Amino acid sequence: MSKPTITPELAQIRDAIVPLCEKFGDDYWLKLDRTHQFPHEFREAIAAAGWLGITLPEQYGGAGLGVTEAAYMMQLIASSPGTMAACSSIHINIFGPHAMAKHGTEEQKQRMLPPLIRGEHIAAFGVTEPDAGLNTTQLTTRATRSGDGYVINGQKVWTTTAQEANKIMLLVRTAPYDANRPTDGITLFYTDLDRKHIDVHEIEKMGRAAVDSNAIFITNLPVPVEDRIGAEGQGFRIILDSLNPERILVGAEAIGIGRRALAKATEYAKNRIVFGRPIGQNQAIQHPLAESWAELEAANLMAFHAAELYDAGLPCGPEANAAKYLGADAGFLACDRAVRTHGGFGYAKEYHVERYFRESMLPRIGPVTRELVLCYIAERVLGLPKSY
Repeated sequence: MSKPTITPELAQIRDAIVPLCEKFGDDYWLKLDRTHQFPHEFREAIAAAGWLGITLPEQYGGAGLGVTEAAYMMQLIASSPGTMAACSSIHINIFGPHAMAKHGTEEQKQRMLPPLIRGEHIAAFGVTEPDAGLNTTQLTTRATRSGDGYVINGQKVWTTTAQEANKIMLLVRTAPYDANRPTDGITLFYTDLDRKHIDVHEIEKMGRAAVDSNAIFITNLPVPVEDRIGAEGQGFRIILDSLNPERILVGAEAIGIGRRALAKATEYAKNRIVFGRPIGQNQAIQHPLAESWAELEAANLMAFHAAELYDAGLPCGPEANAAKYLGADAGFLACDRAVRTHGGFGYAKEYHVERYFRESMLPRIGPVTRELVLCYIAERVLGLPKSY
């Protein structure tokens, strides 16, 4: 089976998302990629249709669905002309608010979730730091108590949508690092992105130019205690609840990008005539494309297996990581083959596959590298000693 069983919920998602995304064609996304403009019209259309709260509780305006449905929706979006840029414009809404929904107080849920679901708030996610990278326990951005709240100082990097956001989720230290308990002393906040105290600098990057990535510098940012999610010092444990869903979503999205690239390459191979015959008649063209189909379908089985485990409340760390690893590789290879199937025209922006290729690199790097995924599986599944 190449995809999850099409339940009524999934059919509703498919029948709504596919035509919505097709309104925003390749030329729309190419223009935004060239001009580095955020896809406000696309995001507003998704919000107006009620999809920003797909996994959030119904009592706050969400749909109350699971990671399976969210992964399916994001895969359909990634299969559309917007590929990863379209996904990234709404990505934090799909997994980020889980922290508030699960660990927030009732007051926080009532205050924080409905504006996100309605699309009135755009949130950024401030976790990664330039000197810590994936070693989250080494965060140095610090929140200190001040009266009834906190004051935050520090720096974050690769903070997506900070140019557009009015809210930010921040993971910071509230206690010094303790080598014996490295994950303690880290606290999560969801607060205003106050530009009087947060300086935002966009990072020029290889792909996904329509959705900004940034370095941010935080100076004396005042945060009320009401914006702290969960107990002080428990932020690392809280954020872990979002990691497996994020890996599943990214894997599903990468498969979606690969499927779009494969469809473009297949169509081109059928119609491009060289030496009096379509190039798709040549096995040197056929075989790589057929290989990509098989790789994408296999990765898809792992992605939705991981989603099924998560939704059932079962352990899914190895499967979620494998879904991200396999999906990212399969999507990247499909995009690479699409460019090469097009030959010289694959290098031209007007055929769009070069944009897909550039965006397909991102899932291989984030939110966790291929190498750390392999380390995780080696340690947690195979029982090999920790290598780092």
